[in-house]
Formats: sequence, structure tokens, C-alpha cells
Amino acid sequence: MKNILIFFLALFTFSTSIAQEKKATEISGLDTTIKPGDNFFMYVNKKWYDATPIPATQAGVGAYMFMNYPQRMRLQGILESVSKGQFPAGSIEQKVGDFYASGMDTITIEKRGYEPIKPTLAKIDAIRDIPSLMTFVANEIKVGNGSIMSFGVGPDDKNSSMNIAHSYQTGIGLPDRDYYFKSDAPTVAIQNAYKTYLSTLFQLTGTDAATSKKNAEIIYDIDRQIATSHKTRVERRDVHANYNMMAIADLEKKQPNIGWKVFLKNIGAQTDSIDIAQPAYYEKLNGLLKSVPIQNWKLYLKASTISSYSGDLSKAFVNADFNFNKVLSGQAVQKTRGEIMASAVDNHLGEALGQLYVKKYFPEAAKKRMAVLVDNVQKAYAARIDKLDWMSLITKQKAKEKLAAITKKIGYPDQWKDYSKVNILIDTYFENLMSASAADYQIEIAKLGKPVDKSEWFTTPSTVTAYNNPSANEIVFPAGILQSPYFDNDADDALNYGGIGMVIGHELTHTFDDQGAQYDKEGNVKNWWTKEDYAQFKSRIQQVIDLYSTFTVLDNIPINGAMTVGENTADIAGIAVAYDAFKMTKEGQGSTKIDGLTPDQRFFMSVAKIWKVKMKDEFLRLWINNNPHSPPLWRVNGPLMNTTPFYEAFDVKESNKMFLPKKDRITIW
Repeated sequence: MKNILIFFLALFTFSTSIAQEKKATEISGLDTTIKPGDNFFMYVNKKWYDATPIPATQAGVGAYMFMNYPQRMRLQGILESVSKGQFPAGSIEQKVGDFYASGMDTITIEKRGYEPIKPTLAKIDAIRDIPSLMTFVANEIKVGNGSIMSFGVGPDDKNSSMNIAHSYQTGIGLPDRDYYFKSDAPTVAIQNAYKTYLSTLFQLTGTDAATSKKNAEIIYDIDRQIATSHKTRVERRDVHANYNMMAIADLEKKQPNIGWKVFLKNIGAQTDSIDIAQPAYYEKLNGLLKSVPIQNWKLYLKASTISSYSGDLSKAFVNADFNFNKVLSGQAVQKTRGEIMASAVDNHLGEALGQLYVKKYFPEAAKKRMAVLVDNVQKAYAARIDKLDWMSLITKQKAKEKLAAITKKIGYPDQWKDYSKVNILIDTYFENLMSASAADYQIEIAKLGKPVDKSEWFTTPSTVTAYNNPSANEIVFPAGILQSPYFDNDADDALNYGGIGMVIGHELTHTFDDQGAQYDKEGNVKNWWTKEDYAQFKSRIQQVIDLYSTFTVLDNIPINGAMTVGENTADIAGIAVAYDAFKMTKEGQGSTKIDGLTPDQRFFMSVAKIWKVKMKDEFLRLWINNNPHSPPLWRVNGPLMNTTPFYEAFDVKESNKMFLPKKDRITIW
């Protein structure tokens, strides 16, 4: 790393010479009745927003997560094709095709009703005491049916090269702890819908209506008691507080009702310690196991089990599941069976299906073009670090070392996941699910105590997403997001750098956001800052929290600035670094207009296009309460308020609503 500055300067020079001539893609649909400096999101997207209906089967429409809807149509097309073909037993085509066909056989699924889970419910009936309850919980974890205990295997925050056991707070049926303690009308409606859902599940499995309603109240009360121990979403952003390595021998003494030693033995986990992310939950659970009657725990486990599988049983259960989620998300009509099954295959055999997706939809040329974009944005980031006026030279050097060490994954894994242990038959849908879940668990448990495989992916190739994994110091861009409006291999640089370039900059910034900045270049939680520099960094992070806390949605619901600070920081810096990388290209350095728009204007319009989203009010409310990202409008307007080149590109004045004085514009990276 001695000559890292010279190295990056050389790469900067090289990058400007490899810019490719690309076709100009038209930008249309601007609403010129809106001033760009008043609401840039709507200036670019309002005509689309007003003209585009939300499909009845969806909670929203547009880019970002809602692009997974047309993705599922693509996957469904692949699955329809392979499900009708003849392929060798054990081949990926046979497995994904027969899995899909088994789930599309709704006649057989309907005939079976809830028969597939009767053996599990019988096991719950056989529970007589706390030890037998915990044995049931452990055995169900091995087939993906979680309840009051969570277990996972992943890198040790203090030694990222090794996999250890982890456990997290769990056990509630509503999306977050706060739903149990709010009393506003929308939240109360969700609480009541949840109770109705629980009651319906009992009725569908043979319990009378009056008893089912009582059961629902009992379960809700247990849920609420559990929720009192849960950390809030803001509290869970504290990296150090969420790392608590505990000896199993100590846990045995402190939490005898849980019986950690026997529990871990039953799930096949050979370890003498475990990282408990939120210890208060397990302290609470240990007490509740004793204070809540066994009969009530059995009701709780039945509800948890039926709910876990409700979408995989007959239509009455699917309807109950949908009716509850309808209140949460506002989705008006159930998804088609084909769309549901495309998601199910992607969830359970994602890399098998991913191989077929990549072969059909992701050309090698796109991967190569994306690699150039990633490299250029990474180089631009190094230059921005060098120019920071608040960071010392020693910390800058450490930051650039970490930046240079980032692993970049594009499109799909180099080594595909092995599904040889998954047994798929064309006429046993529920058993197919169980086989896939059991095989997935065995892959997970086999990693315990072993070196981390840094080639592993944690999303499927077809998913429209991107992520930063701090414990591996890596950024990942699956093939699913590498399409319009984010990326077009044939589009001009302004659109690609404003699109996927911004996403690349965003993911790189997670390496240096409030959480990522606490990991070193190896992925360990370890301080690499001077005391003075970290204080400066924290003060700028607070500026982001304060600014976004002033933004509101719906009926003046404020954005939770502390909960969304990591994503907001990544958005602000992501646009800034993508713009710098764009200025390294021939188009970015020129002034040639396309469709009457300057290169800079096209860049910023592309930023607005990639967050072009319209959603139901219910889903927006769900988002604002649970999603660590700001809503799409503020993913555009918030960062641009802090981007001086945007002001210059659109002549933003003090009289405009998005205007911030230059001294108040936030620059972190």
C-alpha cells in the first residue's frame, strides 16, 4: 500500500481513456410545471406517477424493489418452460421445473388442506414441560420453522475469517416491537387484523370460533411481553452493543429454562460459545418459559407453525395470510399462483434458477461493462478521500487501504451452490419445501467453526438489489439490478453513472457509514480512526440524522433520521462519488446536449429515474416504520439538496424549496 496515491492517480488517467461511445437514450416525461429545485423527484417522475396505476396484485410499482415483479414474470417464463420439458433426474432443470410444477398443482394442494402440518401440530400436543418444548423448538429450526429461538452461522465480528454461532431477538408476529405499543388508528387496525388472523388459523384447524378468539388474545399477550425485551431498530444499529460473545456454560447458569447446552446439541451445533446479539431477549424468554403456562406456550407454537406454513397450504390458509398482509401493505388482490411460485423457487433454489436466468438474460458484455463502472467509481472515491478537509493523513491512508481491499462481485457467483441434497418430486410440494429447507440448514450448520468462504453470495442472481457486507468488506451487484433504469450496456455514460454508478457509490459508502466505518479492511470490528477524526465523522453523521428527521410523508409522519442514517449517508455520498466518476468520462467532460439536456442534467435525471416508485399509503406507512432506507422521493431530493453540481445544473436558487445554503450542505465522503 506504500504507493497507493500514485497507483490511484495512474488508474484515474487510464479510466478517462477507456470511456466507450454509447448510444443516447431519450429522457422523456418531464413535468415542466414543477421547478427542478422545488421537487426534483416529481419534476422527473410526476407524469409517470400520475399515469401509472399500481397493479392490484402489488403494493407498489416502478423501480427498486418493485422491479422484482417483472423479474418474477421473467422467472415464471423460465419455469414454465423447464417444467414442461424432460430433463435428467437431479439436474437443475429437473429440480426447479418439478418444484414449480408441484406448487402449481393447486388441486392436490387443496385436497391435502392442512394435512402436511398435522404431524407437527401433533408434536406440539405431545409437549408436557419446558424441556420437551425446547426440544420441539430445536427440531423445527432444522427445517426452517423458527419460533422463540433464532440461530445462524456467520463471521465473528472480531475475527472475520472464522464462522461462529449467532443468535438474535425473535418471537413476535408483527413486523417490529413498536407495533405492540402504539395506539394510533392505523397501528390499532394492524393489531386487530393480526388477532383476527391468529383466530382464523385456529378455526381452520378445527377450533371453534369463541375458543379461537381467546387463543388469539393469549398469543398476542405473549407476543407483547416478548416485545418489551426487543431492542428498537435504532438501538440495533449499535455494532458494539450487538456483539456479545457468551460461554455456553455461563448461559446454562443464567438461563436454565432455555437449556442452551441441550438446545445446541439438538440443532447439531458443536460450540462452547455463541454471540448473542440482543441478550435482553433471551433473559426475558428464560423468565417467560417459567411464568407462561405450558398450555399457552403450546397455543403459541401452534399459531407460529400454522402461520409459518399458511402460504403453502390450501386456499383458506392462503386467504387468511393474504387478508392480514393486505392490512399491512395495502395490496388489493393476491398475486397469481405463477408469481408466488416463481418467488418460492427463487427463495429455495435461487442459485439453480439463477443459472438459467443468467444464461438467458445476462450477457458477458454487461458484466465487463459493469466492472469498468465499479472500478471508476472506486477510483473516484479514493480521490474524494484525498480531498477531505476534516480527516488527517493517517486516517486517509487507512480509509484508502480499506477501499482498495474491497471485494467486488458482479452478476453471479463464480461457484454455484450445490443442491444435490435437495430431493424434488413433481407431486409433493410441501415435502419439496421441507427438503430444501432441511438441506439449506445442513449447509449452514456445516460452516460452524470453519473458515469463512468469502465467495459465498447472500442474494440470488435474479434479485433487483445490491448490498455491502462489512464483515467480508465486499460489495455485490447481482444480475437482477443490472438492467434499465439502473444499467444499460448500450446507454450513454450520463445515464449509467447516474443510475448504477450512484448505486455503486452508495454500496461503497456503506463501507464508511455509521456502522461500516467501525470495521477494518479485513472485516473485523476494530478501530482504525484517530480520536479526533472519528469525532469529526460522528458530527457529520449527526447532521444527516438532523436533516432527514425534518422530512415527512403522508399525514406529516417524520422520517426516522437515526434509523435511516446509514442509507441516507450512502445516498448523499453515492451521488457525489458517482458524479465525480462521470466527470472522468468523455461525455462527462464535454458539454454536448442530448434532447436539449446537458450531460450533467442527464446524470441527475437518471438518479431520479432509478428511484421512480409509486406505492400504496399502507405500504408507505409500513416502509417508514420498518425500512432503513428513506422513501424514494427523499432518496432523490434529500441527497440532491446536498449536491452543489445539481444546483449548478438546474440553476437552483434560494427561493426554491430544495435549496440549502452552501455552508449547510453535508459532505462526509
